[in-house]
Amino acid sequence: MTRAEPSGRRLNEKDAALVKGMLSRGDRHHDIAAWFGVNQGRIAEVNQGTAFANVPTAYESDLPPKGPYSSGRAAHRAIQALENVQSALDLAKETVDSALKEIRDGNL
Repeated sequence: MTRAEPSGRRLNEKDAALVKGMLSRGDRHHDIAAWFGVNQGRIAEVNQGTAFANVPTAYESDLPPKGPYSSGRAAHRAIQALENVQSALDLAKETVDSALKEIRDGNL
C-alpha cells in the first residue's frame, strides 16, 4: 500500500501564534488541527516547543472561534447547496434580463 501524497499545508509563524493562543484557551488539539487543515502532530510540536518556540502567543481577540468545526462532509454539502443557489440565481437573472428586454423593446 502506498502512502498518500502530502497535503502541502504547513503552519507559518502567524498560524503558530494562533495555535499557541488556542492551546492557552484550552482548545482541543483535534479542533486546532482541523482549523488549520494539518495533522495533530503539528499542533503537538508547537505545544511542546519543538516548532516555533520563539513565536509569541496571539492575543485572545485575534483567535478564531472555539471549535469543534464543520467536517469536510458538511463543508462539501454547503458548497453543493451554494452551487445550487448560484444556478437558481443565474436562471432568475436570465429571466429578469429577458423580461426587461421585452419591456424596453415594447413587447409587453
